Amino acid sequence: MNESQLLEAARGGDEDAFARLVEPYRTALLAHCYRMLGSVPDAEDALQDALLRAWRGLEGFEGRSSLRSWLYSIATNASLRAIERRPKRLLPIDYGPASDPHDGPGQPLVESVWVDPLPDERLGLEDGLAGPEARYEERESVELAFIAALQHLPARQRAVLILRDVLGFSAREVAETLETTPAGVDSTLQRAHKTVEERLPPRSQQAALHSLDDEQVRELATGFVDAWERADVDVVVAMLTEEAAFTMPPLPTWYRGRDAVATFLRGWPLSAANRWHTVPVSANGQLAFGHYLWDRERETFSAHSITVLTLEGERIAEITSFLDAELLPRFGLPDEIEAGSIRPPTDPAA
Repeated sequence: MNESQLLEAARGGDEDAFARLVEPYRTALLAHCYRMLGSVPDAEDALQDALLRAWRGLEGFEGRSSLRSWLYSIATNASLRAIERRPKRLLPIDYGPASDPHDGPGQPLVESVWVDPLPDERLGLEDGLAGPEARYEERESVELAFIAALQHLPARQRAVLILRDVLGFSAREVAETLETTPAGVDSTLQRAHKTVEERLPPRSQQAALHSLDDEQVRELATGFVDAWERADVDVVVAMLTEEAAFTMPPLPTWYRGRDAVATFLRGWPLSAANRWHTVPVSANGQLAFGHYLWDRERETFSAHSITVLTLEGERIAEITSFLDAELLPRFGLPDEIEAGSIRPPTDPAA
């Protein structure tokens, strides 16, 4: 059945036809809600709300716009409603000043205020589907810095910028979604540009990765894994830029500069008390890793965190470690790994 036939069947009450009708858009709609909300669970809830409203409102879809545009309109408004009900999502750098590494990592915040990572497999990148109005590449538009910058925008500015600059909808289409005028959309977009561009780094992570060849990226990733598993603080720090940052949502604590990061690493995560296993993954279009910490009582490596690297050339400008063991299954990783199933870290002096 083609899209028109599925639409007619769905209008007749065929739930399976509706599921097949929206399935090609589901992943991309999740990525859209994630850009709006900065949280995967919130995005999943907004998408479920949107699809339920689409099912109930199918009779109102007259075909004057494409099915894609209609679904994005519903998902945008579902996200706007979600924004009204919960606090703004941030990264620790936006929450407060850098901390003294001698004081320890502190305590996590009770409320959920942090941006969280999205596996690349769930990004729903739509090659060729963005319209001529698109300003940002879709892979750029899910980088952590971009997602965090979006959260500083008022909700409607956020919606306008994403619909226009990421998805390439026209001012008229966006105006219909938000019940405003094309002139109002253009004015809102100008204000959104000013805020976002002040918060974005000069170079996107896609540009940084494309400036390296495959071998350089591979060496950087394997070097980070090897140094972390051997708890070699000097090697990790040598991979950083001078003003590199280390952040750890849900902790508001974070550190700036090689010396501060080195002090923290030696005192806590890479101290002699800990033993790690690290698995490369990819998140938000960036290099990322799943970390497992050795559990002495159970004698196994237990899920610990997801770390996302932000690069500046061949060096690491920011390490964002999301300290949430429940994130690892989101990346297709197990809750634990038996020690006998992995190789010991290499010793470069051997």
